Amino acid sequence: MNALTEVAALLACPECGYELQPHDRALRCGTGHSFDIARQGYVGLLTGASTKMTGDTADMLDARAAFQGAGHFAPIAAAIAGAFGTESTVLEIGAGTGYYLADVLTAHPDALGIALDVAKPAARRAARAHPRAASVLADAWRGLPLRDDAVTGVLSVFAPRNPAEVARVLAPGGRFVVVTPTARHLGELIGPLGMVSVDPDKDRRLADSLAGGFTRAEHTLVEFPMKLPRADVTHVVAMGPSAFHSTPADDPRIAALPDITEVTASVTVSTYLPHC
Repeated sequence: MNALTEVAALLACPECGYELQPHDRALRCGTGHSFDIARQGYVGLLTGASTKMTGDTADMLDARAAFQGAGHFAPIAAAIAGAFGTESTVLEIGAGTGYYLADVLTAHPDALGIALDVAKPAARRAARAHPRAASVLADAWRGLPLRDDAVTGVLSVFAPRNPAEVARVLAPGGRFVVVTPTARHLGELIGPLGMVSVDPDKDRRLADSLAGGFTRAEHTLVEFPMKLPRADVTHVVAMGPSAFHSTPADDPRIAALPDITEVTASVTVSTYLPHC
């Protein structure tokens, strides 16, 4: 509960928008709305009708944690941590396992983090990702449950974004770091395994979607080869959108791969600054 206690004043009641404060095993606003802190350490700020966002399943998160834990995406995590400077509070939208936010917090020992995700399995994992990361269950498309100008940094890695809400919660002088795959990302696996491919126009569409509220200040390509054992090929298929269309563990195409497959990781790390 410590991390949630530290960031509670940055959060906003999803019912009325008032500031939240810790009270026993819950967060409460001044008008009496109360949100329990789950025994796994996250707070649920989803209200109203069921969200249409599906989020990642527990199996997808297990696969992602195994792949990330093997260190294959460590250069991406390092580039993300390096994209942040003196930020004191960093929100990750679509945090998943909390892997990238944890690296940012490790690199910046005075910063606090908020890991936000719409999936309960992700909220449970993110609550354990780092001692200074608070985990929040919420749907970013309904509105971020944070106060205006609440955070100095926002992170989105392979995740949907809500630009208007990011601009609202990001303090003046803050930065929005967005990580997107290029068309070469995992290219050696996409064809042979029938994985979901990356739109080659994705980078331009991202820039267009943020142009109204942000200016791109930095744009870095992070590309490197990975030598993946067959088990990690299974993990990389099972942790992404392709998992909704196949069962990787039973895929004979993976079984037919060599013991080690060289696969390209290729992403862009872009830093956006809000318009004044």
